[in-house]
Amino acid sequence: MLTREQNERLVRTDRGTEMGTLLRRYWIPALLAEELPEPDCPPVRVKLLGERLIAFRDTEGRVGLLDELCSHRTASLFFGRNEEGGLRCAYHGWKYDVAGNCVDMPSEPPESRMCEKIKQPAYPCVERGGVIWTYMGPAELKPELPDLEWAGLPASRVFVSKRRQMTNFMQAMEGGIDSSHVSFAHRFNMDDDPMHAGTAGLAYLKADTRPKFEVVESDGGLLIGARRNAEDEQYYWRITQWIMPWYTIIPPFGTHNPLGAHAWVPIDDETCWAWSINYHPTRDLTEAELTAMRNGEGIHAKYIPGTYDTLANASNDYLIDRQAQKDKKSFSGVEGIAAQDFSLQESMGAIVDRTKERLGTSDAAIILARRRLLAAAETAAKGDPVPGDQGAHHRVRSASVLVPKSVPFQEGAADALVVRDGEDFVSI
Repeated sequence: MLTREQNERLVRTDRGTEMGTLLRRYWIPALLAEELPEPDCPPVRVKLLGERLIAFRDTEGRVGLLDELCSHRTASLFFGRNEEGGLRCAYHGWKYDVAGNCVDMPSEPPESRMCEKIKQPAYPCVERGGVIWTYMGPAELKPELPDLEWAGLPASRVFVSKRRQMTNFMQAMEGGIDSSHVSFAHRFNMDDDPMHAGTAGLAYLKADTRPKFEVVESDGGLLIGARRNAEDEQYYWRITQWIMPWYTIIPPFGTHNPLGAHAWVPIDDETCWAWSINYHPTRDLTEAELTAMRNGEGIHAKYIPGTYDTLANASNDYLIDRQAQKDKKSFSGVEGIAAQDFSLQESMGAIVDRTKERLGTSDAAIILARRRLLAAAETAAKGDPVPGDQGAHHRVRSASVLVPKSVPFQEGAADALVVRDGEDFVSI
């Protein structure tokens, strides 16, 4: 159980907070590349870690991420003109390039050198895996670029979505490392879900609803092993990767299905972006898989048209169907694996009072993740290296494997837990 003070330290992410300082030490998934589809397209509002920002793609295709409010009279650059290599404020015409340099100041006389002295706050951006990433921390501590497996695959092998979730990022992320809920919250949907159906591991998961958990630290985060009984002196292990500070890789069901992954990124202290990724390292995603993903199935969600807000939400009780709940078509009555998760996570409130929790043995991963984040925040405050900021920390996979009962899971699954380019992942 956390104290109130520890809970506050975990969920407050504005600049100057402990967690805000830590999270700014990593490359951050900021927005989908599709949100800036072409050079000189309209700018987009972005909010990350409590900061109001504007993203734009300039004439040469470069991406800029600037403080939203113009350095002149603090008008919003959302209303600016994206033209001729920069974003021009609609109020007085001050113009900024992607690095935040003021490149034109028509309101000042030609001989003025004021333009040279103005620097709009800006963050560097890179585009990888259909995502625009930004770094918001000290320049001298900038880490290696994100090297998650899905971010380096051909576009034909990856599908990425995001949705706004009405909770702090910790609340959402903890759902991603809570393997025990799968046997209940999603119990009646596994057979129909295209990412789970027809796999041997599903039978073990449904047969043993009381998994035993073992959690060990990895270089970049945690290895979370959920152990269920199997045959012939073996255990069925589903091993989740948690990578600092907010990534998860979901244990697969069969190598014919894509892998799944998430990132949970704070918008502010009470909302976050829940990123969902399906990918396969050795083949293109099929049209049937892509259609299901675009329709919000599996780990993705249905949207209110024209937004990244979910169609099922608190205002409509997540479209709960009590008859479907009675008929065992859905354990909670909410349709869709993603909605089943976020409906329950949001039901706790935007910032849950963790002093009211009563954690058990199945919550070991949540306990250790909190401890590791709090410890890393103390490390970041000193300017020291933080876990999970190296490319090697990202080159990992989750796995679903049978391991002899006498062998520790991290040893028995060691080969399956690292990325081997051009090779399939391990799953039953």
